[in-house]
Amino acid sequence: MWRRNSLSLSSKLAAPNSNLSLLLFPRSSPNFHHHGFLARSNFTSPESTSAADPVTWARAGAQVPYIGPLASPASAFDLPSAAALKAKEAADLAKHYGQCYWELSKAKLSMLVVATSGTGYILGSGGAIDYLGLCCTCAGTMMVAASASTLNQVFEVKNDARMNRTRNRPLPSGRITIPHAAVWASSMGVAGTALLASEANMLAAGLAASNLVLYAFVYTPLKQIHPVNTWVGAIVGAIPPLLGWAAASGEISLNSMILPAALYFWQLPHFMALAYLCRQDYADGGFKMFSLADPTGRRTGLVALRN
Repeated sequence: MWRRNSLSLSSKLAAPNSNLSLLLFPRSSPNFHHHGFLARSNFTSPESTSAADPVTWARAGAQVPYIGPLASPASAFDLPSAAALKAKEAADLAKHYGQCYWELSKAKLSMLVVATSGTGYILGSGGAIDYLGLCCTCAGTMMVAASASTLNQVFEVKNDARMNRTRNRPLPSGRITIPHAAVWASSMGVAGTALLASEANMLAAGLAASNLVLYAFVYTPLKQIHPVNTWVGAIVGAIPPLLGWAAASGEISLNSMILPAALYFWQLPHFMALAYLCRQDYADGGFKMFSLADPTGRRTGLVALRN
């Protein structure tokens, strides 16, 4: 009896006009993508299986096509998005120009200038130090020094290209254009002078602007004309501590001249030694240095010793 009922049920399953629509078949096909059981099936017997053997067909499991979202190709996840590419380009551009600005500003040398300016501010403050004023004075000095150094390289780009020591700077190497560097220098000079005028006083701002003009428009062209440029350059280097003192006290006194005088006399031996060691490089660049007419170095050494 059980066998007759089983065969009767199998015959109904295999019948083409079967109305049974909610049959549960366990997953048995390797190509079947759903997990668990199939809750709906209106399939008739497959072509590859004879209708006379419905039990075998039921055991084999119906080949149900997968209906749902298709997986994206793996390579699509490997490609960076347009936003990521733009972010990387922006980061590379910022890094490039940041390095150029750093070199144009001669940042390490400018930091020494800032240190002397800050020292002058502390000495001129007396017993109480305005730390906000100190920070503003140092920032303004840094901007003006960066502007002066950049203008120096703008005017000497052809000379720097002929010297081993300077040919890899941003302008001779072509990493940045002259108009771009000139805009950077102008913006730094104006911003630094304005900061000193607003947060310190007009005396400090005037000293900063005067030093910028003296370095970029007097000392720089004088290097190609006469060896006296070294002495003019020493004056430029002596002004920052005086600037700091003026920013703190609002005046220039006899005491305020001590540190600038010491710095002036220290710079000359330094410049003389550098000019002698690099005299061939300076000659190739077209600069008129005192050491070029002194092959033995005796006169250069005496000038350094005198100072």
